Amino acid sequence: MRLADMNWMQVEAHARRDDRAVLPVGSTEQHAHLSLCVDAILAEKVALDAVEGLSIPVFPVINYGLTPSFIDYPGTVSLKLSTLCAIITDVLDGMVRSGFRKITIVNGHGGNSPAHGAVLEWLDRNRGIQVKWHNWWSAPKTLAHVQSIDPVASHASWMENFPWTRLGNIAMPHTQKPMLDLARFQPLDPGAKKELLGDGNYGGFYQRPDEEMLAIWQTAIAETRAVIAEGWA
Repeated sequence: MRLADMNWMQVEAHARRDDRAVLPVGSTEQHAHLSLCVDAILAEKVALDAVEGLSIPVFPVINYGLTPSFIDYPGTVSLKLSTLCAIITDVLDGMVRSGFRKITIVNGHGGNSPAHGAVLEWLDRNRGIQVKWHNWWSAPKTLAHVQSIDPVASHASWMENFPWTRLGNIAMPHTQKPMLDLARFQPLDPGAKKELLGDGNYGGFYQRPDEEMLAIWQTAIAETRAVIAEGWA
């Protein structure tokens, strides 16, 4: 249920019946041969697929996140951490004013994780509100499913290559890229990181069969659905 398909009167009436809502958060950053908007696409889609039949509104995805390591890759946009925290908490303010009290943030980008601290701080100023932070791709069942297929998987590898994140006119390499040495990578400046990383894949094959990916997606939908719908105090 997309907020974009509702008017304000429908939102007002809905929040009186059900105070659950969802906010997807993504990023716009390099993903090797995949779309620059992988994280935003996946966060929004898994949220929408997860609420199908539940009539829980999904707010528009926040398309930009914290990704300073990739800023030398064209098309990448990185917010300041303070900006990201301000955007997320401002949106939460608006959701609460609209009547929502049980909010799930479906995060699609690991680099956004520091903003979770700002959400916890925000909760201290907004007693009686509940907010869950759900990293959908690394949730226990979804991550276990990925690793059961191929443990060599990471950023911009096969594990993010779904029919809706690949570009139709771009062929994928058939090789398995060695895993990145993160201890060597993390201390470098963005230019040196780009030189070391190359195309942007952290390690692993670039693509796996769609039947495997769709099975992973079903696991992610079910796990995300449970977080959104269940377990509220």
